[in-house]
This record gives sequence, structure tokens and C-alpha cells, in this order.
Amino acid sequence: MKIRSITYFLNPGWPLNESKLRTAGEFLAKSSAAFQAAGYEVQTTRLATIPFPKLTNGKLEETPLLAQEMSGMLQQIGVAYAALGPALIQFPKSYQVIPEALSAVENIFFGGEMSNKESGISLAAIQACAEVIQKTSTLLPNGFANLRFAALANVKARAPFFPAAYWNENEPAFALALEAADLAVQAFEQTDQLEVGRRNLIAAIEHHGQALTKIARQALSDVQFLGLDFSLAPFPDDAHSLGTAVEKMGVPKIGLHGSLAAAGILTEALERAYFPHVGFNGFMQPVLEDAVLAKRAAEGTLSVKDILLYSAVCGTGLDTLPLAGDTTAAEMAPLLLDLSVLALRLNKPLTARLMPIPGKKAGDLTEFEFGFFANSKVMRLESAPLTNALSGADVFQLQTKRSS
Repeated sequence: MKIRSITYFLNPGWPLNESKLRTAGEFLAKSSAAFQAAGYEVQTTRLATIPFPKLTNGKLEETPLLAQEMSGMLQQIGVAYAALGPALIQFPKSYQVIPEALSAVENIFFGGEMSNKESGISLAAIQACAEVIQKTSTLLPNGFANLRFAALANVKARAPFFPAAYWNENEPAFALALEAADLAVQAFEQTDQLEVGRRNLIAAIEHHGQALTKIARQALSDVQFLGLDFSLAPFPDDAHSLGTAVEKMGVPKIGLHGSLAAAGILTEALERAYFPHVGFNGFMQPVLEDAVLAKRAAEGTLSVKDILLYSAVCGTGLDTLPLAGDTTAAEMAPLLLDLSVLALRLNKPLTARLMPIPGKKAGDLTEFEFGFFANSKVMRLESAPLTNALSGADVFQLQTKRSS
């Protein structure tokens, strides 16, 4: 298990408050040293700000400049990445500036809000997010820029995983995003009994969760600690794959029936474990970041519909899905709508990080040269543009499903 990110949340002001950012950098260096001294590898340190439409006071045309200046400050303070939050439903033009801002920098992330419990589901925002994804896919020859954008459904502030991370307060805080898929693999490769494996997983999560929390609250008490996101994030090898964990549980190949049950059991184990929860704490399904998910997607065993289905009982949603380069915004919008409805009806946070790859069609091999990716094949999206009532720009409410 590793710490994927120590994420520091702040309102840096605009123009950027250099003093606040240097304080953030100093804290992240201190916190990284504290966790490493306890034996935990820290992969990255990151900043997450209030949503950029609010940060710029509605001066959306300044967003590319904000991204450039933040990128420059990150280099000065020794922090790897920053998320400038999502475009917001109440700022309809905020979505349009994201591709230009992404093209100006390489270490800045954005989101795009599609739905929340207060506003409901915005069909216009869903279409706007799909258009951002389509435009961003052309910024680089391999479509890689979409790694830094996610469409958000019912995602609140405080989640430490990127690109979803953002903040809504003035006082700073921090949280940990963990890379913990290997704990699930280890828990179930030691036994063929479901209850024993589940107890093994819960015990491992609680052991690390309590150790990390102790460091955060004792050695780093000068900044508010929000908690841990123990989403079972993978690394692209079999030992750190959530697909491996599902198959160790007894599903011959993830994507076959039984996979949803495994996903639900793993997610429920996270909920049972005692530690301060923040963010998603679910079954993470990033196809291109998980060696076994990538393999099963390439075989055709794991589909886009499967991943959407598993999001109903777990997870963070649709993550690093390689799609055909000629996929239109109108074809992606129905998938984003499905995700948004799941998120509100089930009252859970879900995201979509879709990656159309220029020049590729369904079934083609991906060719990324990136240490955190496992190559796969372009996945088939069974979708067509919406018509009639669902093709408008309405904002509508959905009540959370009630218990009978």
C-alpha cells in the first residue's frame, strides 16, 4: 500500500497569494517526510483549490492565465500537481475555457460539474462536459490531455483524488488518497473463504488507517485533517490490480457475472472498516491504470456497460476509458447522463474520465508510453445522440431512492 497523494486544500486567492502557496509547499514537504519516516511511500503531493469560476470571481477568460501562474508556482514550491476545481452549473460558460487552459500547462487538472443534490441534473452541463472531452482529446496526438479532466456527478468538496478534488472553504485542510488495491489482492489470495478474506481486508485497512491517522493528527496537527480515501486504487501490474482481487475472490475473469457481487463486497468492506472516511472510498475502475482491467477490456470480457453497472454498487465511476477518436460529444453525453442519474438516485459521488484517442477506432491497440498506464484496446461505446425530451437543456431533480 502506498500514499497516492497528500492533497492540500486551500483558497489561494486571485491574483495568487504567494505566501499561502509557499506555506502549502512547506506543509506538504513536512507531511511527506513524516509519512515516509513511518514507512509509507508518498508518490505525489498536490494542491486543490476552490472552483476556478469562484476563484476568478467570474472572470472566466483569466482561467488559462490562472493555470499558467499556478503551474509556475508549483515548480517553485516543490508540489507535483494542482486541481483548480470544476466548471459549475451556475457558470454555464465556465466549461468552455477548460480546453484552452489544459493546453497551456501539463500539471493542472480540472473538473466539470454535471449534477449535484441542490441543483439537480443539468442536461446542458452534461453536453458541455462531453464537448470539453471531445475538444481536449485533440490537444495531443494520443488524447492524453483528458487524463486531466473529469466530469463530476454528485461529487462534493474534500475528495483527495484527482481530477475530482476541490475545496469550498477559506481555511486550509488536507487528506490522503491511497493506492490500496494490493490489500484486497493479499486478503483474498490467502484464503478461499469469503468471510475470512473480508475480515483480512478490513483488518489491513484498519491497521494502516489508524497508523496514518495517528501521524496526521499528532505530527501534522497544525492543519485540519479531513481523513483518508481508501478507494482501492491500482498500479498497472497484477499484484496491485483490482481486477486481480476480483479474480482471487473467485470470478474467473472480471467482466463475467459475479463481478458486480465482488465489487459490492469489496466496497462494503471499506465502509465497515474503522477510519476517518473522506472522498469516494470505493472500488476504483481505471481501465488504463489497472493491468488486469486493461487485459479484460482488450479481450472484450469487460465492457463500458459493465463498468457503468459496477458503479451502481461501488466505485468512483468511469475512469480512463479509451474510446474511438471520432466519438462525438453527442455520443458521449448519454453515457454521462446515465452516470449522473446513478449518482443522484443512489446518493453517491461518481466521475467520468473518458479518453477518445485520435485516429483510433474500437478494437485498436492503445500505445501510451506512460509508467502509470497499462495499454489495452479502444473500447466500444454503444451510444447514439439523444433526441426529444432528453436532448434539451433542462435542469431536473431526482429524489434519492427511498428504502421500503
